[in-house]
Amino acid sequence: MKMDSDLLQSPAVGLTEEEEADMNDWKLPLAFMKKRHSEKIEGSKALAQSWRMKDRMKTVSVALVLCLNVGVDPPDVVKTSPCARLECWIDPLSMSPQKALETIGANLQKQYENWQPRARYKQSLDPTVDEVKKLCTSLRRNAKEERVLFHYNGHGVPRPTVNGEIWVFNKNYTQYIPLSIYDLQTWMGSPSIFVYDCSNAGIIVKSFKQFALQREQELEVAAINPSHPLAQMPLPPSMKNCIQLAACEASELLPMNPDLPADLFTSCLTTPIKIALRWFCMQKSAKLVPGVTLDLIEKIPGRLNDRRTPLGELNWIFTAITDTIAWNVLPRDLFQKLFRQDLLVASLFRNFLLAERIMRSYNCTPVSSPRLPPTYMHAMWQAWDLAVDICLSQLPTIIEEGTAFRLLGSQCSLKESLQAGLRADLPTSTYSALLGHSPFFAEQLTAFQVWLTMGVENRNPPEQLPIVLQVLLSQVHRLRALDLLGRFLDLGPWAVSLALSVGIFPYVLKLLQSSARELRPLLVFIWAKILAVDSSCQADLVKDNGHKYFLSVLADSYMPAEHRTMAVFILAVIVNSYTTGQEACLQGNLIANCLEQLSDPHPLLRQWVAICLGRIWQNFDPARWCGVRDSAHEKLYTLLTDPIPEVRCAAVFALGTFVGNSGERTDHSTTIDHNVVMMLAQLINDGSPVVRKELVVALSHLVVQYESNFCTVALQFIEEEKNYTVPSPANTAEPGNLTPVRDSPAIPRLRSVNSYTNIRAATTARNLNKSLQNLNLNEEGGPAAFSPGNLSTSSSASSTLGSPDNDEYILSFETIDKMRRVSSYSSLNSLIGVSFNSVYTQIWRVLLHLAADPFPEVSDLAMKVLNSIAYKATMNARPQRILDSGSLTQSAPASPTSKGTHIHQAGLCSSSGSPPMPSTSSSSLTNEVPKPPAREPPATRPPYTPTLGGQAPHSHQFPRTRKMFDKGPEQGGEDGDEPCHRNYISASLQTGLCDWSAKYFAQPVMKIPEEHDQESQVRMERQWRFLRNTRVRRQSRTITQKGVSRLDDQIFINRNPGVPSVVKFHPFNTCIAVADKDSICFWDWEKGERLDYFYNGNPRYTRITAMEYLNGHDCSLLLTATDDGALRVWKNFADQKNPEMVTAWQGLSDMLPTTRGQPGTGTHSLARRVSIYLDRSKQGGAGMVVDWEQDTGLLMTSGDVRVVRIWDTDREMKVQDIPTGADSCVTSLSCDSQRSLVVAGLGDGSVRLFDRRMGPNDCRVMTYREHGAWVVKAHLQKETDGHIISVSVNGDVRFFEPRSPDSVNVLQTVKGLTALDIHPQANLFACGSMNQFIAVYNANGDVISNIKYYDGFMGQRIGAISCLAFHPHWPHLAVGSNDYYMSIYSAEKRLR
Repeated sequence: MKMDSDLLQSPAVGLTEEEEADMNDWKLPLAFMKKRHSEKIEGSKALAQSWRMKDRMKTVSVALVLCLNVGVDPPDVVKTSPCARLECWIDPLSMSPQKALETIGANLQKQYENWQPRARYKQSLDPTVDEVKKLCTSLRRNAKEERVLFHYNGHGVPRPTVNGEIWVFNKNYTQYIPLSIYDLQTWMGSPSIFVYDCSNAGIIVKSFKQFALQREQELEVAAINPSHPLAQMPLPPSMKNCIQLAACEASELLPMNPDLPADLFTSCLTTPIKIALRWFCMQKSAKLVPGVTLDLIEKIPGRLNDRRTPLGELNWIFTAITDTIAWNVLPRDLFQKLFRQDLLVASLFRNFLLAERIMRSYNCTPVSSPRLPPTYMHAMWQAWDLAVDICLSQLPTIIEEGTAFRLLGSQCSLKESLQAGLRADLPTSTYSALLGHSPFFAEQLTAFQVWLTMGVENRNPPEQLPIVLQVLLSQVHRLRALDLLGRFLDLGPWAVSLALSVGIFPYVLKLLQSSARELRPLLVFIWAKILAVDSSCQADLVKDNGHKYFLSVLADSYMPAEHRTMAVFILAVIVNSYTTGQEACLQGNLIANCLEQLSDPHPLLRQWVAICLGRIWQNFDPARWCGVRDSAHEKLYTLLTDPIPEVRCAAVFALGTFVGNSGERTDHSTTIDHNVVMMLAQLINDGSPVVRKELVVALSHLVVQYESNFCTVALQFIEEEKNYTVPSPANTAEPGNLTPVRDSPAIPRLRSVNSYTNIRAATTARNLNKSLQNLNLNEEGGPAAFSPGNLSTSSSASSTLGSPDNDEYILSFETIDKMRRVSSYSSLNSLIGVSFNSVYTQIWRVLLHLAADPFPEVSDLAMKVLNSIAYKATMNARPQRILDSGSLTQSAPASPTSKGTHIHQAGLCSSSGSPPMPSTSSSSLTNEVPKPPAREPPATRPPYTPTLGGQAPHSHQFPRTRKMFDKGPEQGGEDGDEPCHRNYISASLQTGLCDWSAKYFAQPVMKIPEEHDQESQVRMERQWRFLRNTRVRRQSRTITQKGVSRLDDQIFINRNPGVPSVVKFHPFNTCIAVADKDSICFWDWEKGERLDYFYNGNPRYTRITAMEYLNGHDCSLLLTATDDGALRVWKNFADQKNPEMVTAWQGLSDMLPTTRGQPGTGTHSLARRVSIYLDRSKQGGAGMVVDWEQDTGLLMTSGDVRVVRIWDTDREMKVQDIPTGADSCVTSLSCDSQRSLVVAGLGDGSVRLFDRRMGPNDCRVMTYREHGAWVVKAHLQKETDGHIISVSVNGDVRFFEPRSPDSVNVLQTVKGLTALDIHPQANLFACGSMNQFIAVYNANGDVISNIKYYDGFMGQRIGAISCLAFHPHWPHLAVGSNDYYMSIYSAEKRLR
């Protein structure tokens, strides 16, 4: 019969449309590519934070020992004439020797007091040995564990000796007396700091170290041998924590330049600005600054400790520069120890850097212990020279105007300055000095900004970081400094750690006391970054009342949502497992504040508000009751249906901790708990595994709270399961199943075990073992290993008890599955009796359902919870029994032949005994949980074993069939402690969601995401893929437009590891996916090689019935659907990586049992059995059918159910259930997103058209009943006036116009049709028959090719066709047949 050729035709696509298609590739949304799919849900590895000083110290006592003997030069130094004379800026010869000595001592004390005013100072002027001893021992006694400073000036005594002695005097000053450093160490003890200002000072440092080493050895000897004479003596103090600063190396003399002070080293350490300015003036370059003399320097106005004055500002700049040099040059731990632990030590070391610079210019090398790397050539010294230069160049002018310098630091207006007598014709630079500040800090901030904006990823940290810290002290630059600091912290956790190690913490903590509104966003951002990396700061915040700052930000409705989100994140960290924080925030009204923001449009804010609530009442009863008073739990219910999975997850977390509070239980609180968990139970079939994992944890809180009630329920279920024998069907082999027994040599191995070890989501130990049992046939395994009836009873022992020493499950996976099915038959509620027990029964059922979840991490968590209770229940019930693996035969094992089939009764289960109506399929669980889907586990589900990071899981070492409870191979003690069932669950069972969510704040948020960065590799790869797509579209279109007159050129043939049940071409690359019952094989059809073969993870009694490529135009994922209603999505297949499960969920929760050799169920059973007989490759039932819309991200699912369920993959939730209105299964689905139409072919022969924009009662817009039998395929063309094409097993192809009730054309093809596909571009359709041939038809219904034999294999006859599929673009047809072969046919070569 002829037909209009345009019915099957796609419009020819012109160039403009082609360009449009390329643009569309960029616009198409991507499914399952969010962070929650690509990352493991866990917090970031905590960086060891070394910034927090564990032992802050103070230098509390200072001994100033001056051996000057004014007027008498020591014998071993010949001094020049003139010579350096000044000591502490005093000329000792200008007054009497005694007075000079006292004045110098007093001056030295003043100089030190500038740096540490609170210390206790003791002077010892020209002392004897006994005086030094008395001084040191008394200071150490008073200082206890704190630090003592010993300052030694030896300008009036001989140089130190190589024996480790310094010199003091006898009483009459007639002799120099040596004082051993060993003795000095003994008196001073530790921790101490020593400053030696004398020639050859390096000798003292060396001797000190030798003596310290000697002490360590003595201590060791005494510790090892108590009878040793050393052990009898008082123990010498360890000198490990001692710091030394010496003026020069062992062989050097101090400089004698008369322009310098004699105690140059002391001057650098105690009066750095004064000496630095003098030294600057003595350099040749100083001549460039006219009019500056040494006298002038003394007149710089201001005070050192007032940053608003020129002198104060110079001092501030000096501090910033020396700090910066030290931070850039020193190792981090040494920097912390010397520059952040003790204020006086930090000042001395900053000034020591200056001493090194100045003294090296006079051939003197100051020495320190611990030794510092050389810093005198550091580039930052040039910045210092510039700052000094700018300051000094203005000095003469300013000093001429007598009053000017008094105004220098104050922010006075120009007018005031002029009135104060300044001349109006002064250069502008002078005014900037008069009225503003040195440009130093502004310039350094600019340098920091350049580093932030111009730099690459991997480089050295910015030099200016310590300067940014100093700038926070200045109001003028504070805003800019905070902004730049925030941008720096945003670079990642490493940047936060660096900033904390510089010492930023006290500064930003102090700033929280500021009331300036403009600082709020910056401070909130900075604190979010800090707490995301180091949450231990929560205590500091609460101690300083910092939490109030963030409470006020959260309550401020004018703040943008992003800043409120950060504020609530900070508060969530403050209350995290920290009772003081919880109390403080509860008083600050946090709960009411959070509840007000639950409905905010910003999803991240909703998520963190929920997490914050969950944390504030976690194990903190007052907050829980405050929540009850505010109906917090009821307000959180709205978030359980939030479009964003992470928000639903956070709400589940919050409600879980709400229930899991361990306070006293009253009837009121129990009722609340029950209401909450019954609300939570409705998420049992949520599309996101992250949500379901959180749900298991939330339910486990209830289980822990009401343990005894759950033990009762568990025992009841266990008893029921034991007494209930599963009806064993007459025959396991399904009638009409043409699948031959697999012959093992032809079956290639799956990927080797090792390559599986790092499959992440898919490889829990159980799944690995499952995959090995099911698929990794080794030679001795033989074909028998595959038959479900052949499993030994030991492997399917359904015993419910296990020895508590085994780190294994008590309830095997299949026991749990059997329980799930038994629970449907028995009226447990009546058996248990107590009215509210039904809640516990229903939650137990929910957990049984979750234990069979398609996503392994969810089912493993649920198994832990169930086994924990089963263990406690059985131990309590039989405390007198000593269990061992020999006594495990009390319960009857499940009939070994029943594995494949006894599942069917399970499905008939809802409480009333009839299948649930579509409208109640996900009804509220308050009265009865809708039955879980009928599923059965693989017969040997291996025990749960925690996998060790990086190693092959324990389960790999198990034999393929092993007893459920034997120990398994010996393995070294994991984690060092005895495994114990009691530890299965505790209140601390967690999913890592909160920590994973917190990672968002630790990662860069201002950086352009890689996919939007035009230069990034990710972007380039996408561009390449889209260009490839264009090429495929263009080339294939050229061929199909010429018209395909034959399609029988066999371009690929290979034997598949399993009987192909579904085939699917990748739309753009040369890969084809071939599914057998429970595994997927990938072939490259161009090269003819196998790319991958992996196990899909579905239970043994189920089979894969549909596949779709998601994101085929970009990063492809593969979706598989199995006939138990489960959907799994895989990535990293067909390349060199290991396949990983991205997500999995129960797409259809109420699949009706399929008739596999069972008596008919339902009115249409006869017609259906006829269809199945014809359609033998389907082995009964339609299974699950799906259709995917890339442009909307919607997935249509249906099958042995009475609805078409639509899932939104972006929200990962069900958005619509369209009732089919028929009493038979859906066999085929096709949709058109442009017109919002869905067409379904059904088992009763009807074809139904739905408009998904309409309500459930009106959405079926057309029903065609022209086919008399099972519809093999219903296809909706994608154009605006596209037709519906449908085919039944009887071979009649019918064309319908969606608006007219009757077919517009009919073609008759072969009878006994088993598979059919329609090429979307080329006006072709192909039919496969159980009679072992393929016919390809063109649009007019003419047969263009008839394929009966394979090429090359001596013309071997094709097997019965099990599946076929066209390529979406090329004229290629893939065919799978029951003889395991997979072949691909194409148009003749000249066309290609």
